Amino acid sequence: MTEVINIRDKNHGLVPRSKAQLFFYGDEGNPFLAPRGVHTVDGKLIVADTAQNRIFIWNKMPVSSYQKPDVVLGQLLTTDTQRNAGGETNAASLLYPSGVWSDGNKLIVADAWNHRVLIWNEFPVRNGQAADVVIGQPDMQHNLPNVKGVGTNASSKNLYWPYGVWSDGEHLWIADTGNRRVLFYDTMPVENYAAADKVIGKNNFEEKDYEPSNAVWPYSVKVSEDGVLAVTDTQYYRVLIWKHWQDAFIKTADVIIGQPDLYSCGQNQYRLRPQANTLNWCYDTVMKNGSLWLADTGNSRILFFKNIPTQNNQPADELFGNINFETIGEHLDVGKQESERLYWPFAVALSDDKLIVADTGNHRIAFYERKVY
Repeated sequence: MTEVINIRDKNHGLVPRSKAQLFFYGDEGNPFLAPRGVHTVDGKLIVADTAQNRIFIWNKMPVSSYQKPDVVLGQLLTTDTQRNAGGETNAASLLYPSGVWSDGNKLIVADAWNHRVLIWNEFPVRNGQAADVVIGQPDMQHNLPNVKGVGTNASSKNLYWPYGVWSDGEHLWIADTGNRRVLFYDTMPVENYAAADKVIGKNNFEEKDYEPSNAVWPYSVKVSEDGVLAVTDTQYYRVLIWKHWQDAFIKTADVIIGQPDLYSCGQNQYRLRPQANTLNWCYDTVMKNGSLWLADTGNSRILFFKNIPTQNNQPADELFGNINFETIGEHLDVGKQESERLYWPFAVALSDDKLIVADTGNHRIAFYERKVY
C-alpha cells in the first residue's frame, strides 16, 4: 500500500507518494477546460479539450506548465471554443470530443456529441483542418443520435455518444457508449458511413436490451500489444478483460476488475471508502508490457497493476494522485493550482518513460514517471 508522506504542499494538503513531474495547462492565454482525452505517439501530445470543443496537438512533449500548441482542430480560430465552431456541423467542427488515437499518420477522434467518429487520413498540420472520413453518420453534416434521433434503432452503421476509440493500426474499435456496445471494424474505414463488421456486447447490431454479463456503459476500449482487450464499463464500476480480443465476440469477459462477479455493481463495492480492489466511475485504461493503469475517476486516482489481472476483484499494486487506497477522492485542496492530488482523471496514456493523465477536474494534464518492470 502507498504510504502517506508526512509533508504538506503549498495548499496545505498531504502529498501523494508518487509526485508529478509536470502539470501542464496548455496555452497560457487559452488553457484547457475539462480535457477528457489524451494520447501520445512519436513524441507528439494530443489532447481532447473536451469542454471547449477542440483538439490540441503538440509536436513535442511540453517541458513547462504552459506552451502554445502547434495545431488546433475543431475551431475556426484557435481561441474559439463554441460547439461546432458556432455553426452547423461540418468536417472541421467538433462537439464534445473525447477519445483520441493516432499512429503518427492517421488521427482518429471520438466526436461524441456529434454522434460520430472522425478520421484524418494524414496527420493534421493546419489549424482547423477538415477530417477526411466520418463514421456513424452518412455525411459530415448529420449529427443526430443513430442518424435520425433518440429512439432510432441502432445498426451496423450508426453511433450514439461514442466516447472511446482505439486501433492497432489495422483494426478499429469504437466504444459506442449510448448504444451500450463496442463496434469492431476489421479494416480501417476509408469511406463515410462504413458498416462495422462485428459487435461486442450485443447479439446483433439492432439489439437494444442489455444485461450485466455485457458492458452496460462502455466508455473506453483498449487493446494491448499482445492482444488483451480491456473495456471500461463506467456505470457498473468495473473493467472487463478478455485475454484474447477475438474472444469478446463469442464469450463474456475472462476477468473483472473492480467487482467480484458480473452481476455486482456497487460503487466501491458498497463501501464508504475505496479500497485497492474497488472502483467508482472508472473511465479509461492503458496497457503496456503486461502492466495496466486504470483511471478510477470517481475516486480521483490512477490505479497501477504490475501484471494485468488474471482473477476477479484483484487489488491494485500502487496508485497515483491520491494519498492511499482508502482516501476518499474529494479534498479541500482539489482544484488548486499545482495541487498534487488528482481530481476526476478521465484518461491515461503512456510514452516510453511517462504516465500521462487527463486530470479533468483540475483542467490539466499530469505527467508522472512511468513504472517500468
